[in-house]
Amino acid sequence: MRNEEKDQRVRPGWPRLALGALSGALAGFAALSVAELVAAAVRPQSSPVIAVGGASIDATPAPVKDWAIRHFGTNDKLVLQLGILAVLAVLALVLGALAVRFRRVGAAGVLLFGVVGAAAAVARPDSTSLTDALPSVAGAVAGALLLYFLVGRLTAPRLVTEEAGAGQPASEGWDRRGFVLAAASAAAASAAAGAVGRSLNASQGKNAIASRDNVVLPTPGSPARPVPKRAGLRIDGISPFVTPNKDFYRVDTALVVPKVDATTWRLRIHGKGVPRPASYSYDDLLHRELIERDITLTCVSNEVGGPYAGNARWTGVRLADLLDECGVKPPSRGGRSDQLVSRSVDGMTIGSPVEDVMDGRDAMLALGMNGEPLPFEHGFPVRMVVPGLYGFVSACKWIQDIELTTFDSYDPYWVKRGWARRAPIKTESRIDTPKPFARPTAGTVMVAGVAWAQHRGIDKVEVRIDDGPWQEAHLAGEDTRDTWRQWSLPWRATKGGHTLTVRATDRTGTVQTDRRTRTIPDGAAGWHSVVVTVD
Repeated sequence: MRNEEKDQRVRPGWPRLALGALSGALAGFAALSVAELVAAAVRPQSSPVIAVGGASIDATPAPVKDWAIRHFGTNDKLVLQLGILAVLAVLALVLGALAVRFRRVGAAGVLLFGVVGAAAAVARPDSTSLTDALPSVAGAVAGALLLYFLVGRLTAPRLVTEEAGAGQPASEGWDRRGFVLAAASAAAASAAAGAVGRSLNASQGKNAIASRDNVVLPTPGSPARPVPKRAGLRIDGISPFVTPNKDFYRVDTALVVPKVDATTWRLRIHGKGVPRPASYSYDDLLHRELIERDITLTCVSNEVGGPYAGNARWTGVRLADLLDECGVKPPSRGGRSDQLVSRSVDGMTIGSPVEDVMDGRDAMLALGMNGEPLPFEHGFPVRMVVPGLYGFVSACKWIQDIELTTFDSYDPYWVKRGWARRAPIKTESRIDTPKPFARPTAGTVMVAGVAWAQHRGIDKVEVRIDDGPWQEAHLAGEDTRDTWRQWSLPWRATKGGHTLTVRATDRTGTVQTDRRTRTIPDGAAGWHSVVVTVD
């Protein structure tokens, strides 16, 4: 019988599907690495993971965001980025396996993700050029070409001869050695590209770091008075009266902390009812009369008893003075605008009532925090601080623009997502010690914590043991009405399980409500309780 060879494709087996999935993973790795490298030439925020992550944050419903902050705290951004990478890894594996049979479809799938990343990058609020699409496009092209090439090493036709007896294995026919060499080379090149990209991206902040290092905060013309010795209680477990910068909470939407060069930074004040628009440099602000104030900030995402409150000594320029220079008047004096919209370098918009920032309170553009220039994480070079308002309606970090407008004509970022337009901080208190589910020993146990009602002040704190009567706690000395107050109560603890509850009364006579509400739309409310077991 004449030898005849038949060239026919056979359905790939599991080994080749697995290698196809590996090819997809390597293609995904290459795409992200090349994108990281190109982003270094554009700007770090144009990286596809950052761009898609930012778009995901913007599209996430407010209750989901609130859940993420509650469960992951300040690690919510890391969790989001890891989640994006995990999803991309799974999809890359699927596309790689699919490409073993449909080579062009797999490569096209990688290109599609590049389109998604590019669209997300150019749609970001801080995007100013179509070049933000380049990292995603370049990464997708590199990934698609690599996947097409690697899978090509796996999809050579299998040769089946008539001389091969029944049951004899036929040759697979694909280039094992070539595949291994290509895969290893791609992995090494991708790792190198990613490392160089990360290094270049990190170096882009050097000018900003140098500008911060060169800042010397002048002596404030209006310094804060010394913190009263009685303001800080020496009790284990209680929050310190002044929160160190490294421990101060951070809740924002920035996946990459902006590093702004103070030497090139500018602030513009303009808008409706601004007869004299103005622009200020960092040095302009630094050489004005500075004020220094102790102010407690609170995030609206803070649950009852939550950690997102902190007290610091802020140094800055009175915001009302700048607005006065620009001719701005509050509505009570005939002003045309009732909302001040502050814009960050990353596109965040925050709306504050003009009346509040010009009513005499110590609203400021802060340049310093606890005696040093603002940390980058907390808004260097300049941020807003307004006593008595939750951060989402006052505390714009990395600020670069102030526009005067009205609440009726513009909804800032959080209002568009279901949060309130106006949000004064509610009267709240928290038990810091003992911790929930603690097991103290019977005898005298110190119950202690903090209470706050910024711009009104705390007048009284009471503690209840189980269903017993309310007992007035000892209040530490007050610094100002814009800071929290520590409190304590010695409790003669008896063995067994107990529930400790706290409530505060502010200087207006308002008692902290027992009615529990969610953080959305204008801050959580209710009494904080902890359950302990006394041994």
